[in-house]
Amino acid sequence: MLQEESSSVTSSPLQVFSMMSLSPGLGSTYRWLRELKSEERGLYLIHLLLTCANHVAAGSLENANIALEQISHLASPDGDTMQRISAYFTEALADRILKAWPGLHKALNSTRMSLVSEEILVRKLFFEMFPFLKVAFVLTNQAIIEAMEGEKMVHIIDLNAAEPAQWVALIQALSARPEGPPHLRITGIHQQKEVLDQMAHRLTEEAEKLDLPFQFNPVVSKVENLDIEKLRVKTGEALAICSVLQLHLLLASDDELQRTRSPLASRSFNGIHLQRALQMNESTLGELLERDTANGYSPSPDSTSSSPLSLTASVSIDSFLNSLWGLSPKLMVVTEQDSNHNGSNLMERLLESLYSYAALFDCLESTVSRTSLERMKVEKMLFGEEIKNIIASEGAERKERHEKLEKWIQRLDLAGFGNVPLSYYGMLQARRLLQGYSCDGYKMKEDNGCMVICWQDRPLFSVSAWRCRK
Repeated sequence: MLQEESSSVTSSPLQVFSMMSLSPGLGSTYRWLRELKSEERGLYLIHLLLTCANHVAAGSLENANIALEQISHLASPDGDTMQRISAYFTEALADRILKAWPGLHKALNSTRMSLVSEEILVRKLFFEMFPFLKVAFVLTNQAIIEAMEGEKMVHIIDLNAAEPAQWVALIQALSARPEGPPHLRITGIHQQKEVLDQMAHRLTEEAEKLDLPFQFNPVVSKVENLDIEKLRVKTGEALAICSVLQLHLLLASDDELQRTRSPLASRSFNGIHLQRALQMNESTLGELLERDTANGYSPSPDSTSSSPLSLTASVSIDSFLNSLWGLSPKLMVVTEQDSNHNGSNLMERLLESLYSYAALFDCLESTVSRTSLERMKVEKMLFGEEIKNIIASEGAERKERHEKLEKWIQRLDLAGFGNVPLSYYGMLQARRLLQGYSCDGYKMKEDNGCMVICWQDRPLFSVSAWRCRK
């Protein structure tokens, strides 16, 4: 089938690759494969990843194993962008195969340790190496300052209280208000007590230095298990809610009702994109990302066919948003990954995440040395684990269910929230922050009063503000 699809593509660098038989006898060609130019190697890696994923989806483990063997000779966690990202997608596909044998999978992962200190470190590295969260914090703080003008008692609920820098900046801004600072209370939610302790210490220290009345209410919990009563919202407080990369975690519970796969549609989807990969001739992955729409492939305009907004299925996310609405917040600001990684189809998720994470890896390729240990940690411990979750996990285990801004707009609207356009001044501050970066690949674009942060023209994160609609 691969040979038939590629026979009409006479000028593609992948023509020869696609006609190769995926067989153990290819050992003699591995040396030649390693001598491929970067462009040809990248295209061939895309071809191999798609081929391997097709075999995994079809349950053809022998062919999947052969493809994985070929990829292992070309991929590298310290190579160029395509080599690095291929290493992590290969690991994810292999992990998915191993999960077919739960005992074997558990045995191979039984001694794996996840240190809290390392998780905190890699999140901090992400914050420092990319502008995405800094831009989100600037937009969020400005929206809060404008919404809380004249308020004497301000309560902020942070659904992911991991980074004190955001609230240090807000405390400084509120302390300089012409009408004087408000009494500020921040409720921080995080599953690690150590993170909340550090947050409380840093913020209390800053508030005391500026003589701003301040309280910190720590809640040790995952957002999925949050007890709304512990938020302790009081009458007379002006409430703001901040959610940074948290709401998508609540989509896992509706998985079973959304998994309505069509084998025929799946085969059609796989074939279309495998054929498209054979026809790619862009010189770099960056050009591939820039031109994906022009080439007739828009990965997620709405993707309603495979990851619909199931109004009846999203029990957990709907009930959570309804609970937040019940608190009557004056403002809620939501930051989410602007990608469609929640399809029920493995091939769709692989294509979507390949494009999104390739853009993130490209960001680092353009700004950080390939030999940087910090870069490798972010790629392996953060992006690599997210890729593995998207590709290898199903059901409640699959937490990284990133969706596009338009999906969140629909959900929040149905939950009784009305959009609050981000202010011109907030956007101006955010643009200035981005302009301060040495790399000009970062861009921002406005979308119906919301902000989308991009690498080149590839949307990666969105920021939107909301109020209760009574």
